[in-house]
Amino acid sequence: MALVGKGFFIWKIESCEGGDVNAIADQAQASHLTHVLVKIANGVASSNVDTVTGFDRVPGLVQALHLRGIQAWGWHYIYGANPLGEARKAIERIQQLGLDGYVADAEAEFKLPGKEAAARTFMAELRRVYPSLPIAFSSYRYPTYHPAVPYSAFLEKCDYAMPQVYWEQSHNPGVQLSRSVREYSAIYPYRPVIPTGPAYKTGGWCPTEADIKEFLDTTISLNLTSANFFNWDACRVYLASLWTKIGEYAWPGGTDLVDLPEQYVAALNSHNPGLVVGLYNSNAVHITGARTVQGSPALQTWFSQLLNQVLPNGTFTLTGKSASGSTRHFTWQANSSLGRVLNGSDTFGLSSNRISYHYTSFTISP
Repeated sequence: MALVGKGFFIWKIESCEGGDVNAIADQAQASHLTHVLVKIANGVASSNVDTVTGFDRVPGLVQALHLRGIQAWGWHYIYGANPLGEARKAIERIQQLGLDGYVADAEAEFKLPGKEAAARTFMAELRRVYPSLPIAFSSYRYPTYHPAVPYSAFLEKCDYAMPQVYWEQSHNPGVQLSRSVREYSAIYPYRPVIPTGPAYKTGGWCPTEADIKEFLDTTISLNLTSANFFNWDACRVYLASLWTKIGEYAWPGGTDLVDLPEQYVAALNSHNPGLVVGLYNSNAVHITGARTVQGSPALQTWFSQLLNQVLPNGTFTLTGKSASGSTRHFTWQANSSLGRVLNGSDTFGLSSNRISYHYTSFTISP
C-alpha cells in the first residue's frame, strides 16, 4: 500500500507513552497518522529488545497499530561493514514482525571508500527475499553535500527516497525541502520523495509551529504523497505544541486508507479473539449459514472456536473489497494447520465505525 499522509519515527518504544504500545497506537490514531516507523535494528543487532529479559517490544506495537488501521514500518540504521549480516538481520526482523514496509537508514559510514559495493550487496540480498516489499532509503537532505554516499546503489532497489530535511539553526523549511526534492529528482533512478522533518531540540534550536506548517504545506505543494517527522520520543516530551500542530494538520483528501476489513483481517492474524471482538458494537449480530449469534460474549465464543479449533494457527489474507456508504463487502482466504479457505465472502454493516452486523460465508478444504 502506498504511503499517503503523516508519519512519525520512533527510536525507543520505552520512551514513548511510557512504553505502552496501545497508548502509542491510540495517540497515533488521535493525531491522524497513517504510518509509524519504529526502529527494528542497528547494524546486525535487533533494536527495541530488552537486553536483560529479551522481551521484544516491537510485535505488540505492530499489532496495536494494525488494529487501528495504521501502517507499521521498520527502520534500520546500517553501517556497511557487514552488508550481508545487516541484510539478514533486516530479513529476520521483517519476517518476525509482519511489517508493511522497511527503511534503510545509511549516513556517515557510507561516505567511506568501498561502500557502493556494500550497498549493492545489502540491497541485493534484501530484495532476493523480499522482491515486492515497500522499501525506502533514508539519508542526507542534500546529495550534493555528501557525494560519496552511494545513493543510486540504494535507490535502484528502493521504492521511495526519504531525505532527512532537518533545517537545524534555520527557519526556512520550504526552501530546504524544495532543494532536497530537486537534488533527489536529479539522481538516477528517480524515486518518489517522502521527506522527514525535525521534531526535536538541538543546541538551543527547535522548529516553530510556523515551520511545521510551512514544511507540510510545501510537501503538499510539491505533490508529495506523504511526510514524516523524527522523532516521537523527543517531540511528545519536549515539544508538545509541535505534536499538536502536526496532529491537527489536515492532509488534503483525507488519509483514512485502512478500513474495517483490513483491521478485521489484522485482528484475525493476531489470533486473539478479544481483539477481533473489539471491532464490533456490543450488540452486533454475526450471521453464518449454520447459525446467528448476537452480542460480545457470543462473538467471543465464536471467534475463539474459529481461531483455536476451526482454523488454528491460521494466516488470513484480504483478497478484495468494495465499499458503499456504511456497507463493506470483502473476500478473503486463509491457510491453517487443519485446512484452508479459498472462498471467504463477508459483508459488514457499520455504525460509528464499528461492525453492527456481519454476514460470513466460507468453506474449509484440506
